[in-house]
Amino acid sequence: MKSYRKELWFNIPKRRGLVNISSEVQSAVDASGVSEGMVLVNAMHITASVFINDDESGLHSDYEKWLEKLAPEKPHSQYAHNGFEDNADAHLKRTIMGREVVVAITDGKLDFGPWEQIFYYELDGKRKKRALIKVIGE
Repeated sequence: MKSYRKELWFNIPKRRGLVNISSEVQSAVDASGVSEGMVLVNAMHITASVFINDDESGLHSDYEKWLEKLAPEKPHSQYAHNGFEDNADAHLKRTIMGREVVVAITDGKLDFGPWEQIFYYELDGKRKKRALIKVIGE
């Protein structure tokens, strides 16, 4: 069995931002030489998310509105976690959006359903963060 590891680095200039990383994940699969297997992609920071969904701007806007209703950023004083940092809402939003995805690899390609894409979602940006890609298979 083959194994391949790669890190993707991000420095989102705003507090929140979405990045479609599907092509970078496919490039890692290509570099791995795996034709049948699985790829794990996970955020390596507790205030960022990796998830699968549609690459549609209206949906992305809906995430922002929905998450802000569930875990509003302000007032910061509403959260016991806030003290040194003001990112308690980002921790909660990450719990909702998820830490990782696993995608099957078939014939060397990501085996997606219709419209599926992989996204990195920064929830507390303005600093360097990373996501891990781990490919395993034959």
